[in-house]
Amino acid sequence: MEFTAQQIADFLKGNVVGDPTAKVNNFSKIEEGTPGTITFLANLKYEHFIYKTKASIVLVNEDFVPTAPIEPTLIKVPNAYTSLARLLDLVEQSKIKKSGIDSSAFISATASVGENCYIGSFAYIGENSEIGKECMIYPHVYIGDNVKIGDKTILYPHSVIYNDCSIGKNCIIHAGAVIGSDGFGFASEENGEYKKIAQLGNVNIEDDVEIGANTTIDRAVMGSTTIHKGVKLDNLIQVAHNVEIGKNTAMAAQVGIAGSTKIGTNCVIAGQVGFGGHINIGDNTQIGAQSGIISNVKEGSRLMGTPAMPIKRHLRSSILLEKLPDIYKTLNKLEKEIEELKKNKQ
Repeated sequence: MEFTAQQIADFLKGNVVGDPTAKVNNFSKIEEGTPGTITFLANLKYEHFIYKTKASIVLVNEDFVPTAPIEPTLIKVPNAYTSLARLLDLVEQSKIKKSGIDSSAFISATASVGENCYIGSFAYIGENSEIGKECMIYPHVYIGDNVKIGDKTILYPHSVIYNDCSIGKNCIIHAGAVIGSDGFGFASEENGEYKKIAQLGNVNIEDDVEIGANTTIDRAVMGSTTIHKGVKLDNLIQVAHNVEIGKNTAMAAQVGIAGSTKIGTNCVIAGQVGFGGHINIGDNTQIGAQSGIISNVKEGSRLMGTPAMPIKRHLRSSILLEKLPDIYKTLNKLEKEIEELKKNKQ
């Protein structure tokens, strides 16, 4: 499909600077722009590319002021990155969707499947499970017994939903994700052996949640491991039993959350952060990459490091850490000088 700059600006409620008839039919990165493509500039550290890109149209923030001539047509919008996301979503929605139920899929006689669903080859849907309308169940997905899946949810190949779990509407579960596996629960016995503790709860995922590839969310011992509405989890994340993640919280890859930890709403968690068990993380918290969180965190905190501390303090500590060998040498020298002074006094 081909669109003019003016059509795109009308859709995004933006303003055209340049040729309103400029046409595009694809997207490109600003540093690799080619004629007939649209790109964007949201981060000013990439500004130098806008003066030499060959893209036909560039989305920019409405406060952007060029410092040199620009060849492409500009579309000024309140937020270039958000506007790009809207355009990409428009293109995605225009793609032809798969439909129908493959003859090799297994659907239990007691399960129900809503209208206009796609069920791919070798997918499995267990007893008494309920699949909502317009869902996309790709090949080799496993859905256990008594599972509930809301309308327009997508399950990509080889994702696994264990018995009794619940997934809301408009969710996306990527390939290899496992929802509802047993939590890591064992009781140590007198002879040193471990007795497995039965995990009798489930996982409850609310609407508009996205779960990345190979992420694992364990079922609760009792009750539910709960992922609230709008949560976004990256690939390779471990969520342990009885964890609760608040509304609209986002986590990058390789985060690990130990059992019974509660994470608040609108938090942003960078990659490889580790959370200890049975702690509470306040709303609107931001945590930097590779941090270790072992105690409760107040609302609105900005932390980094292991153990975690306020980001500014962590940055100051990092500067001192680099100087530590020199400080150590100076300290040794001073100690020797003090010892010499003591001897001279005697």
